[in-house]
Amino acid sequence: MNDRFLQLSDVAEILNISASQTYALVRSGELPAIKIGGRGQWRVERSELEAYIQRAYEQTRAFVLANPLSRHEAVPED
Repeated sequence: MNDRFLQLSDVAEILNISASQTYALVRSGELPAIKIGGRGQWRVERSELEAYIQRAYEQTRAFVLANPLSRHEAVPED
Protein backbone atom coordinates (compact mmCIF):
# COMPACT_ATOMS: atom_id res chain seq x y z
CA MET A 1 0.00 0.00 0.00
CA ASN A 2 1.26 3.46 -0.90
CA ASP A 3 0.46 5.50 2.23
CA ARG A 4 -0.24 9.19 1.78
CA PHE A 5 1.50 10.17 5.03
CA LEU A 6 4.87 9.05 6.35
CA GLN A 7 6.22 8.96 9.88
CA LEU A 8 9.44 10.87 10.51
CA SER A 9 11.28 7.56 10.89
CA ASP A 10 10.13 6.59 7.38
CA VAL A 11 11.32 9.92 6.00
CA ALA A 12 14.69 9.47 7.73
CA GLU A 13 15.06 6.04 6.17
CA ILE A 14 14.11 7.26 2.68
CA LEU A 15 16.57 10.18 2.85
CA ASN A 16 19.20 8.06 4.63
CA ILE A 17 19.57 10.62 7.43
CA SER A 18 19.10 10.47 11.18
CA ALA A 19 15.79 10.95 12.95
CA SER A 20 17.12 14.15 14.54
CA GLN A 21 18.06 15.56 11.14
CA THR A 22 14.56 14.76 9.88
CA TYR A 23 13.00 16.45 12.90
CA ALA A 24 15.18 19.52 12.30
CA LEU A 25 14.01 19.72 8.67
CA VAL A 26 10.40 19.63 9.83
CA ARG A 27 10.84 22.10 12.71
CA SER A 28 12.67 24.57 10.46
CA GLY A 29 9.81 24.45 7.95
CA GLU A 30 12.12 23.26 5.19
CA LEU A 31 10.13 20.01 4.98
CA PRO A 32 6.40 20.71 5.45
CA ALA A 33 4.66 18.38 7.89
CA ILE A 34 1.59 18.19 10.09
CA LYS A 35 1.13 17.28 13.72
CA ILE A 36 -1.78 14.92 14.33
CA GLY A 37 -3.40 12.96 17.11
CA GLY A 38 -3.55 13.46 20.84
CA ARG A 39 0.18 12.84 21.19
CA GLY A 40 1.03 15.29 18.39
CA GLN A 41 2.85 12.89 16.12
CA TRP A 42 4.48 14.38 13.04
CA ARG A 43 3.49 13.19 9.56
CA VAL A 44 4.94 14.16 6.19
CA GLU A 45 2.80 13.87 3.12
CA ARG A 46 4.54 11.78 0.47
CA SER A 47 4.01 14.54 -2.13
CA GLU A 48 5.71 17.08 0.20
CA LEU A 49 8.70 14.76 0.57
CA GLU A 50 8.96 14.41 -3.20
CA ALA A 51 8.73 18.21 -3.59
CA TYR A 52 11.48 18.63 -0.96
CA ILE A 53 13.70 16.19 -2.85
CA GLN A 54 13.13 18.08 -6.11
CA ARG A 55 14.00 21.39 -4.39
CA ALA A 56 17.19 19.80 -3.05
CA TYR A 57 18.15 18.71 -6.57
CA GLU A 58 17.51 22.23 -7.89
CA GLN A 59 19.54 23.83 -5.10
CA THR A 60 22.38 21.37 -5.65
CA ARG A 61 22.32 21.99 -9.41
CA ALA A 62 22.51 25.75 -8.81
CA PHE A 63 25.39 25.29 -6.35
CA VAL A 64 27.34 23.10 -8.77
CA LEU A 65 26.87 25.60 -11.60
CA ALA A 66 27.96 28.49 -9.38
CA ASN A 67 30.93 26.56 -7.92
CA PRO A 68 32.56 24.42 -10.63
CA LEU A 69 35.44 22.12 -9.79
CA SER A 70 38.84 23.36 -10.82
CA ARG A 71 41.07 21.00 -12.76
CA HIS A 72 43.30 20.62 -9.70
CA GLU A 73 40.54 19.98 -7.16
CA ALA A 74 40.27 16.40 -5.93
CA VAL A 75 36.92 14.63 -6.02
CA PRO A 76 36.07 13.18 -2.58
CA GLU A 77 35.32 9.46 -2.36
CA ASP A 78 32.14 8.16 -0.71
